[in-house]
Amino acid sequence: QVQLVESGGGLVQAGGSLRLSCAASGLTFSSYVMGWFRQVPGKEHEFVAAIKWSAYGTYYADSVKGRFTISRDNAKNTVYLQMNSLKPEDTAVYYCAAKYGRTGRQINEYDYWGQGTQVTVSS
Repeated sequence: QVQLVESGGGLVQAGGSLRLSCAASGLTFSSYVMGWFRQVPGKEHEFVAAIKWSAYGTYYADSVKGRFTISRDNAKNTVYLQMNSLKPEDTAVYYCAAKYGRTGRQINEYDYWGQGTQVTVSS
């Protein structure tokens, strides 16, 4: 049974930083592309970032490029999202997701999802 468990969300002031973690189990982690998405109420999931299995390949949404960094530790079966210079518009529930094969930015490409962690950025 595949499980993805996010942690690290919380409340932070604008300009601050948070580091999200996603611990995976039940899959061969090093074989999967890992992604982060976010969702605000009433809107669809938005792609944030993705990282290839080898970590030599990272992809970002334009809205977070230069502020967020995705990384992974295959020995710990964990993917991270370092979020700096946070803005109120980054407020959302953040989800990690896993897909086998090529890197993707579409929700329907991902096979497994975590339960999400809330990030709130106050102005």
